[in-house]
Amino acid sequence: MNTAHKWRFFRSGGFDQVRLETGADVESLGTLDPKLWAALSCPTSNLEFDDKTLEFIDTDHDGHIRVPEIIAAVEWVSSVLKNPGDLTSGSEALQLSAIDDSTPEGAALLASARQILLNIGKKDEEVITVEDTADLNRIFASTRFNGDGIIPATAASDAETRAVIEDMMKCVGSVQDRSGLPGVSAELIEQFFTEAKAYSEWWQDAERDATSILPLGENTEAAKAAFDAVKAKIDDYFTRCKLAEFDQKAGDPLNPALSDYEALTNTDLSSTTEQLATLPLAKIEAKKPLSLNEGINPAWVGAIDALKRQVVQPLLADKEQLSADEWQALCDRFTAHQAWLDTKRGATVESLGINRIRSILAGRYQDEISALLQKDQSLASASDAIDSVEKLIRYQRNLFQLLNNFVSFRDFYTAQNKAVFQAGSLYLDGRNCDFCLRVDDIEKHSSMAGLSGIYLAYCECQRRGGSEKMNIAAAFTNGDADNLMVGRNGIFYDRRGQDWDATIVKIVEHPISVRQAFWYPYKRIGKMIGEQIEKVASAREKSVQDQAAAGIADISQKAEAGKPPAAAPFDVGKFAGIFAAIGLAIGAIGTAIASVVTGFLGLAWWQMPLTVLGLILVISGPSVLIAFLKLRKRNLAPLLDGNGWAINTRAIINIPFGISLTQMATLPAGAQRSLTDPYAEKKRPWKFYLFVLLLLGSIAYLFHSGYLNQGTVDTLKKHFLSDKAEIGTEEASTAQEIPSASPAEEIADGQKTEDDKPPQPAAKEGVENGSVASPEPVSTVVPAPKPVSVPASH
Repeated sequence: MNTAHKWRFFRSGGFDQVRLETGADVESLGTLDPKLWAALSCPTSNLEFDDKTLEFIDTDHDGHIRVPEIIAAVEWVSSVLKNPGDLTSGSEALQLSAIDDSTPEGAALLASARQILLNIGKKDEEVITVEDTADLNRIFASTRFNGDGIIPATAASDAETRAVIEDMMKCVGSVQDRSGLPGVSAELIEQFFTEAKAYSEWWQDAERDATSILPLGENTEAAKAAFDAVKAKIDDYFTRCKLAEFDQKAGDPLNPALSDYEALTNTDLSSTTEQLATLPLAKIEAKKPLSLNEGINPAWVGAIDALKRQVVQPLLADKEQLSADEWQALCDRFTAHQAWLDTKRGATVESLGINRIRSILAGRYQDEISALLQKDQSLASASDAIDSVEKLIRYQRNLFQLLNNFVSFRDFYTAQNKAVFQAGSLYLDGRNCDFCLRVDDIEKHSSMAGLSGIYLAYCECQRRGGSEKMNIAAAFTNGDADNLMVGRNGIFYDRRGQDWDATIVKIVEHPISVRQAFWYPYKRIGKMIGEQIEKVASAREKSVQDQAAAGIADISQKAEAGKPPAAAPFDVGKFAGIFAAIGLAIGAIGTAIASVVTGFLGLAWWQMPLTVLGLILVISGPSVLIAFLKLRKRNLAPLLDGNGWAINTRAIINIPFGISLTQMATLPAGAQRSLTDPYAEKKRPWKFYLFVLLLLGSIAYLFHSGYLNQGTVDTLKKHFLSDKAEIGTEEASTAQEIPSASPAEEIADGQKTEDDKPPQPAAKEGVENGSVASPEPVSTVVPAPKPVSVPASH
């Protein structure tokens, strides 16, 4: 291995990632420091990757792929290929010429590959694919031996041996051969012959004491079966007869009662009727023998007849009835046989019978079948190479892809191919989320994934028309979250193009975009105002309802007392106060608006946009800044760690990359768009009416308070219509005149003396348009008069 390999790296995701581009890069992977690997472990589940390839790599079968297993796979495939650079192509087919047959393992691989092609009818092909190795039944269909250590019946060349193998499978079972046929393994062969020998020896024990153990010879087993079938019922009969002999009064109760027969009158009776079998075997009488021909319970006639033919007649000659003593003698004849049955050995092969078992043992079939097994096992290395051929084909096709999703995350960050952990795309809320992970346990995953700083929507997905379900975690990295909520439905497309119904079941909230952060304060203020308005309106509505209810209750009480309810007097002061409050509120709002507008208009033209920008910065700046910092720290690692990965770095998803992972809906290039909506709501200028109302209220308040008069109007007119020179001479050309008392003041002072009236200031002369101001000036600038207190009358 070349330890001086010169590595190349690229910067993406906030960390340096190794570039795997050539065969030398792959061949030297074992020399790369594991601290530079993107991942140290990944699960074999929830990946969009070939399961069989993962199974080959996961040599300890613990469900995880680790660094040593990756290195071992790379070293093996590099040793059997002439050019490790073939891995970078990811070709579906393996060229036979690419296998390095200069090594024993490579030569065995090449021979196995050619044997596979020969068996499936592709003798002249020079390439082999995964599909060629997938059907083992097809590969081994025409072969007697395939090295798997299993012998089907067809592996035997003679009919007798084939019959023995079939008998073995009937007794001890079978396992499937690589050809797909049932067969026997070394363990099953050993088990069968061990059981057969034990069964034969057990029978030899009986044959040594045949007189007591086998009173009927080979027919003893059948006779014992007939005896056992009726033993309990005959014991019951003779016990009842002895009880009737003991006490004559017990005879009638021990026989069926009349009610038992009456219960059967509405039943279709036969010899198999269950109720009949529970009745006594025959009529119970003291010292009565059991007749074998007549007076038998119909349900037991057949069993008694079998007992007569197989047991009574061979042992007691032609007996028509049995006494209690004769029955006991029959029971004693089977005592030794029962003891022998209790020590039975080799029961597994009992179904073949002792004669067939002894025939198999005497025919030396065990040696013949063992020889077939040894011949099959001798081909194990060649057959195992067939698995190696499949592994090599899959490694050439898939291993390089796994390296670019394990050693580095090239597929994820370059967007040339989707990463193996990307399950598909979720379409929801006018967006396409390409970063979706399969998740087994939503609660467990979300507890870890919340540290990623990514807005996640967990969805339950189900195939239409089926019961197949899965869970996904979709990352929203563009747009806003205004219309994302639990319960919303979308469509999820997996990597195979299958569509799933997706429903949001849980959301982990984080910033999605800077645009969302910019508008968030305004939306929050609007939401807060709306909520407050709703609260006030609700409170006011409740108050009105309570007052109405109280009024109705008061009227009802007075009506019940016989007194008509008195009409409430019109409270002028109350309504005057209400209107005064409304006017004051309008005036205050108008004052605030006027102050803002006046202050804004008083700025220079270049200061106005700066003021607007400053106001926007004050409101949206903090939110945008916080979101910007958080979006730059979004981390892929917690998402994968929650799925069982061991990520070895801090993989960042910055703002531009996040935008690429979630595409927003856009109109196609060159598309025509009509802005005419026939169902659009009619626009009413209520905003304009409200503005005019507030403006008029403000002006009225300013006039009423004395802050605005004819002189102020002329001053504002000159301010906006004159240039800077005219503005400079405005103070010199402005004249103040003596304000005359208003009619209201004259009426208010009508009761005062002449001395109590306020003094009239002398009119100042002003020059306007070149003429002297008249005693009754047309344009004056008058300071707001101070309120005059009217002394209370004594």
